[in-house]
Amino acid sequence: MPEPAGVTAPRCRLCGTPLTETFVDLGMSPPCEYFLTPERLDAMERFYPLHVRLCPGCLLVQLPGYVDPEDVFVEYAYFSSYSDSWVQHAKTYAEAMIAKLGLGPGSLVTEAASNDGYLLQHFVAAGIPVLGIEPAANISEVAREKGVRTETCFLGEATGTELAARYGKADLVAGNNVYAHIPDVIDFTKGLRALVKDDGWVTIEVQYLRRLIERRQYDTIYHEHFQYYTALTIQRALRSGGLELVDIEELPTHGGSIRAYARPVEAAGAPSPAVARLLAEEAELGLDTVAGHAGFATSVAQIRNDVLEFLIAAARDGKTVAGYGAPGKGNTLLNHCGVRADLLSYTVDRNPYKHGRFLPGTHIPVFAPEKLAETRPDYVFVLPWNLRAELTEQLAYVAEWGAQLVFPIPRLEVVDPAPVPALAE
Repeated sequence: MPEPAGVTAPRCRLCGTPLTETFVDLGMSPPCEYFLTPERLDAMERFYPLHVRLCPGCLLVQLPGYVDPEDVFVEYAYFSSYSDSWVQHAKTYAEAMIAKLGLGPGSLVTEAASNDGYLLQHFVAAGIPVLGIEPAANISEVAREKGVRTETCFLGEATGTELAARYGKADLVAGNNVYAHIPDVIDFTKGLRALVKDDGWVTIEVQYLRRLIERRQYDTIYHEHFQYYTALTIQRALRSGGLELVDIEELPTHGGSIRAYARPVEAAGAPSPAVARLLAEEAELGLDTVAGHAGFATSVAQIRNDVLEFLIAAARDGKTVAGYGAPGKGNTLLNHCGVRADLLSYTVDRNPYKHGRFLPGTHIPVFAPEKLAETRPDYVFVLPWNLRAELTEQLAYVAEWGAQLVFPIPRLEVVDPAPVPALAE
């Protein structure tokens, strides 16, 4: 949908074209990681647009920089290690890359946005030197306590050059779930290039826009996600900083992701057949055109209606509903649907940082997971739906009082938790 007349369009952060096309407009929402302390409940909250644009020039789907990254990432509430499946995913990746690249004690692995050391700890355990780059001071300290060497800063060309001069260039530079989080994609990509050896490798994991559209995952849109990639647009973004896409694979993480393998353009060589195959599939779907991105807003409206109809019906029937998890995606969903504590009385999370705080915008309280067994709700509304298999098993105990699990994405489903195995006699 074109920009309304008289409105000045922002420009694409990759190619500079005016962003005159709307991908989806979710209205106004607070930053998803601004968890409120009790003292802040009566204070003014900042809400910003969640108006996602499509560049008619390079086709990068993006959210204009409404929020300064330093306001989001200097103290961050997301700790990767609180997801068991994500830590296992990281371990599998580390083992595969050690074998693929022949990494050893003389190698260096660097990670951009290394969080709490969830990934690099596996390289450390294998005796491989590492360097983490993490902008959040509170999370950097947790990583260092694990023995993961970490620098607290934002990555760009200047910082990448300075860190490479101090620690050496890396054989492997990883960027897992960070490439969507950076407003200056060109400078960040140049930072990746500055960190890697001329014959080294860069891997990037990021949510796949194609699957986001197909599976109606609109709740993964929030202010710290500045762009949403296809294989075509990640190829173009990598080239902006001197890297070439040489291989790509789809992953099941975060509801559907891609892992891009890139190398400095000088050493890239011909791309693998997987790159050509995915680009061809996207072209068949029309994702190499503006028109091929249309229609997502209709899917979003259907999810919102289904969520509200379920929660209102549960309230009318006298049923209690509590949440599980306090992820950023959950805050997008709840704020867009207008859900408050009258429909979702509370949520729980494994991250102690969030306990005793309140969700932004909705002011729904966050407790430790033990709260579920104490209050025994009729339904547990699962906000991190991307961890469905893990959480269906973790929450098996709610079957003791007959509770059911609710998954809102890609369509609302009410299911029984995984059966609890019978005890051996």
